Amino acid sequence: MSDRDAQTIILSRPTILLVTGVGVGLLTLTYVLGVQVGKQSAALRQSRPRTAGEELTELPATLDEQLKHLDNREFEKVKRAQEPKPEEAPNSVEAKPEVKKPEPRKEVPKAEAKGDGQWTLQLVATPDEAEAKRVAEKCKAAGFTPTVVKEKNQFKVRLAKPGSRIEMDAAAARLKAKGQGSFPVKMP
Repeated sequence: MSDRDAQTIILSRPTILLVTGVGVGLLTLTYVLGVQVGKQSAALRQSRPRTAGEELTELPATLDEQLKHLDNREFEKVKRAQEPKPEEAPNSVEAKPEVKKPEPRKEVPKAEAKGDGQWTLQLVATPDEAEAKRVAEKCKAAGFTPTVVKEKNQFKVRLAKPGSRIEMDAAAARLKAKGQGSFPVKMP
């Protein structure tokens, strides 16, 4: 048992340097991780800026509230700048502004309307022939005579009977009332 008490540990210079280096490295790592955790927790405590998807919970301050920090003179100056300025009247007599009456709309006689060429209504243009036929049947059920024209790999559903632009606008209104959209197309 005497051998047991008499053991000695021999530390060489390289061993002491190794233990010291590992200790300093662990202390440095602990410090860096602590700083990072501190930054993240501070960022979590701060209110984050609103993003585009979030609703606005507070209304922005009115212009009057935003300008309260200005003195009264500047505040009045800004307020006056925003108000519309009355125009000065000649001879310092208040003149009433002239009110122009709108000109009455001129209706185009049907004879002139027919001179602008022939028009038709196009209901749809689609590459799908079955879709074009379905729209044509819907138009036919609404009381119109449609035709399907194939132009440039497109099936176009149009009214079979062309007419003036005024007639086509009236037909478009009737089609819209029946739930079918359309737009006028000038015939070549």
